[in-house]
Amino acid sequence: MPVNPGELVDIEFVADNVGTWMFHCHVLHHVTNDGTEPGGLVALVNVTDPAAAQGIGVQGSVWVANEDGDSISVINAATNQVAATLTGIPGPHNLQAAADGKSVWAISGHSALAVAIDPTTYTVRGVVPTGRDPAHVILAPDGKTVYVTNSSDDTITVIDTAAMTVTATIPVGKFPHGLRPSPDGKWVYVANVNDNTLSVIDTATNRKVADIEVGQKPVQVGFSPDGRFVYVSLNGENAVGKVDVSTRKLAGKVQVGAGPIQVYVTPDGKYLLAANQGTKDKPSTTVSIVDTATFTVLDTVPTGQGAHGVVIEPSSRYAYITNLYGNDIAVLDIAARKIVARTPTGAAPNGISFLPLAPAPALSGQIELKLPAMEQNMGHGG
Repeated sequence: MPVNPGELVDIEFVADNVGTWMFHCHVLHHVTNDGTEPGGLVALVNVTDPAAAQGIGVQGSVWVANEDGDSISVINAATNQVAATLTGIPGPHNLQAAADGKSVWAISGHSALAVAIDPTTYTVRGVVPTGRDPAHVILAPDGKTVYVTNSSDDTITVIDTAAMTVTATIPVGKFPHGLRPSPDGKWVYVANVNDNTLSVIDTATNRKVADIEVGQKPVQVGFSPDGRFVYVSLNGENAVGKVDVSTRKLAGKVQVGAGPIQVYVTPDGKYLLAANQGTKDKPSTTVSIVDTATFTVLDTVPTGQGAHGVVIEPSSRYAYITNLYGNDIAVLDIAARKIVARTPTGAAPNGISFLPLAPAPALSGQIELKLPAMEQNMGHGG
């Protein structure tokens, strides 16, 4: 923009690119002071992201299991601030919020327990023993049944949520880890890390009805909203597999980042996210965004050290990623493909879940959950 000597010009601009920006004359000696460059007519504009500074207005709460911190972080999704920190569950590896918002289930890998938490009071509703080294926990869509993977037993524990009792133990593949129910609740798919398969459970009979060969080290699964496909992270080959539910056969693979762990499909079905953790010695730092229509990677977004868990809120706009080695979560604007906020957590944030209710008020920042005394079993080993 040409500006004549002595002329005053008002400049109006939209600051929509985060960073620190310098405005100065393009002729460098015009902005110098006594030979010091730069100087004179120089302005620095610091642009911060309003989403990170003021929150993003999502209604609900994000629950994070901090395995090494022996704690659970409850984060207000509207502000991206920690509303409460829950202690008392040793080594929480994974957790899952009920769709109706009435409970959150957490797994104590160290004590081999499934713990039901009332999110409105931050109190324990009940505790149920699991098998050895429990890893992940899910609820059926109707909220009546909980399923837990027991990695060292090669089984699934089935729990009646009303009676708080174990109703079945289902043998599956070797070292079951992640699992999820189909949207209609008819099936539960289980990722068996050590035999490269997915086990299919019929929820009407609570029996395994099939094993599907998928590839090296499947860790977690995620269904498309219509239930036609299930996606699986293949940690051993840096890929995501796509399984046709009707044929129970692998329909394709796509390469993602190093060491993918959790996968999640947006509620609108358009995108699949894969959190690429890598290893502790060589952590990966990204999430891969996959177009489900073409089954190709659209973008790879840096999120933090050891991206591990991922969940997406109901509008499909924002994803929340736990950074296992960074001790925080990153909030990803999926459409913009950039991180818009970060929230510190406890040590080694692992599992993550979205509750459709704002966090309950807490009298103090840290609340100890009281677990009933019961026999302690062997805990989670990995």
